[in-house]
Amino acid sequence: MKLKLAALLAGAALAASPSGMARPVAPAAATAPALPSRMQVMASMERVADWQLTHLDDLSYMPAARPSTKRARDWQQATFWVALTHLADRSGSVRYKDAIFSKGREEGWKLGDRLYHADDHIIGAAWIWAARKGAGAAALAPMRASFDQILAAPKANDLKFIAPEPGAGDPGCTTRWCWCDALFMAPPTLWALSKDTRDGRYASFADKEYRATTDYLFDKGAHLYFRDSRFFDQRGAHGEKLFWSRGNGWVFSGLARMIPEIPAKDPRRPYYIKLFKEMAAKLVTLQRGNGYWPPSLLADPDRSQDESSGTGFYVHGMAWGIKAGLLDRKTYLPAVTRGWAALEHAVQPSGMLGWVQQVSDRPDVVKAEDAQFYGTGAYLLAGAAVYDLTR
Repeated sequence: MKLKLAALLAGAALAASPSGMARPVAPAAATAPALPSRMQVMASMERVADWQLTHLDDLSYMPAARPSTKRARDWQQATFWVALTHLADRSGSVRYKDAIFSKGREEGWKLGDRLYHADDHIIGAAWIWAARKGAGAAALAPMRASFDQILAAPKANDLKFIAPEPGAGDPGCTTRWCWCDALFMAPPTLWALSKDTRDGRYASFADKEYRATTDYLFDKGAHLYFRDSRFFDQRGAHGEKLFWSRGNGWVFSGLARMIPEIPAKDPRRPYYIKLFKEMAAKLVTLQRGNGYWPPSLLADPDRSQDESSGTGFYVHGMAWGIKAGLLDRKTYLPAVTRGWAALEHAVQPSGMLGWVQQVSDRPDVVKAEDAQFYGTGAYLLAGAAVYDLTR
């Protein structure tokens, strides 16, 4: 049963800053919790990561798991492996680095099997990290070969999303980035590969395709992305546009992962910083009082469910933006601490992160016991960025 969408969020507004410039403000809520200690954040991250590492094959906790869910190079699990690199960079334990290296060798350092599909490119970011940490050029060679095939024969199809009949395979447009999730999956990998190989072709391709997708799916008035073209004319129960939380979370968190890979003096970098700031200014106004972002961003917050994957991606992006000096600490830190507290509330005693909307392309029903690899990934990305703020 699809989640019933409700009215536009009330109360989201712009407040005047001392300089007279408009500054985004979050909806009225209780006093934001204090920033947790570094030890608290690390302990929480390790507990959640350790639970997930012991549940790579036993998916009994995930009744809706697909056959692809067990594949490390599939986007569902790959999001976790990429996020685990962020924990490995900060933890005093080598077990996370060892797990990533072991998985990379097991997978032959390959991308997913679908050459053009962005979902099969995200795992490359974990392999690039491994190459930087000692695995060397061998960890880059298979993905370079795959991306070189794409660059030799780039697709030029329309970005209109036409869902295929059940069992008919992927939509034809997915040979390009015709859905907003793709902006998390492929571009950060390409930019990082371009940096490490000093081959500008990968960055040029990523920049061209990213802008094409943004020109097509980004609503300049709402400062949010439609998930794909099917949602241009869809509306919620009270006429609001349908902007999916996790879909926009993919984009926002993807920018936080990608911008650091773009050289500081690259003339293309300001485009992405501007986009990141525009999204942040909108998103901070849409957080619910309990710290979560609703599955449908413009739905009535009082009638919305808790959802941890989109929330994790937003906490990651905002915390990173504060640390990077791109977002105002006074404006965004309360949203970060409220969001992190909400995520902590979603962690069950076992270490499993709940309230994760299952695989979908739109807002849907969420339950406390719902978990997924990418939810754990969003949590670890958020935790790493919050950890950095405590330094």
